[in-house]
Amino acid sequence: MASASLSESKEGADAVLVVGPSWVGDMVMASALFQTLRAQRPNVAIDVLAPAWSLPLLERMPEVRHGIEMPVGHGRLALGTRWRLARSLRGRYGQAIVLPGSLKSALIPAWAGIARRTGYRGEHRWGLINDMRRLDPAAMPLMVQRYAALGLETGASQGTAPAPRPRLGVDPANQQRLLTRLKLSPNRPVVALLPGAEFGPSKQWPAEHYAALARALRAADVEVWVLGSAKDAAVGTEITNQAPGTVNLCGQTTLVDAVDLIALAQACVSNDSGLMHVAAALDAPLWALFGSTSPEHTPPLSDQARVIRLGLTCSPCFKRVCPLGHNRCLADLAPQPIASAILERLAGRLPA
Repeated sequence: MASASLSESKEGADAVLVVGPSWVGDMVMASALFQTLRAQRPNVAIDVLAPAWSLPLLERMPEVRHGIEMPVGHGRLALGTRWRLARSLRGRYGQAIVLPGSLKSALIPAWAGIARRTGYRGEHRWGLINDMRRLDPAAMPLMVQRYAALGLETGASQGTAPAPRPRLGVDPANQQRLLTRLKLSPNRPVVALLPGAEFGPSKQWPAEHYAALARALRAADVEVWVLGSAKDAAVGTEITNQAPGTVNLCGQTTLVDAVDLIALAQACVSNDSGLMHVAAALDAPLWALFGSTSPEHTPPLSDQARVIRLGLTCSPCFKRVCPLGHNRCLADLAPQPIASAILERLAGRLPA
């Protein structure tokens, strides 16, 4: 996929505009829709209207032709900006698929005059969405199933077959550039720690647990990298201060840089976060920590993933902050069993 200006884009016989989600994990899971569309319609051209941060990520999805920047921030209405973008899209697409459930997310396809506008019921979107689908949560409990089903024709069987698993490509040349720039050496086994969670603190395993895990791994001569955005720099510093030799890369990489570095790891440990879904889409060995949320809806979709959770009676609560003030659903998840499991997996790779 090449991100291109609209003037460079030529509509094929079958062109679809997908209005993409705003969260990293959701955009990764949207890969299931893109794969479904390509399987159903081999000649389809798929363009994705998405936030600027996700355009490089879309380049790692081979089914996507172009990423188009959504110039309006998450939560903003900005009707004038939406109208101008919609006018620039007129005549380019035969169908739009709107993944978010909001009314405002359906405005651009309607104003662009796209004849068929597919989406689920939500926020009084009658007229804006004219190929309205009813969502049966029991038949399709997973978000990837719900996304993929929008790529099927109306009336097609939904939820009866597994949705495609999200997948991301890797850039080996960028991996080498990163190793050089960041002075990283993957000559020993590498474990990537992914301690961030945009949703809120209720989804974050305590920094001291990540640090204890890192110390156990470093004692076994394992390289430990902490990855995340600039927002995660503080927790990365907290971990590395308590675990000497651990490398804090939070804020030093772009999202696709993180993709390429995670692909180099022999194991990953992550909160329920966007990078968790990135690791799963790379089929990286993954220990995914769930507390206030549930893997019943958005699990890491990989045979290499292990879901770790306590299943307390108070969880999942789906709150950004623990309503009981103790966050035991994650705080009581001890690091030592995870360290032992990772070292057991790495046993055949550790240097003599």
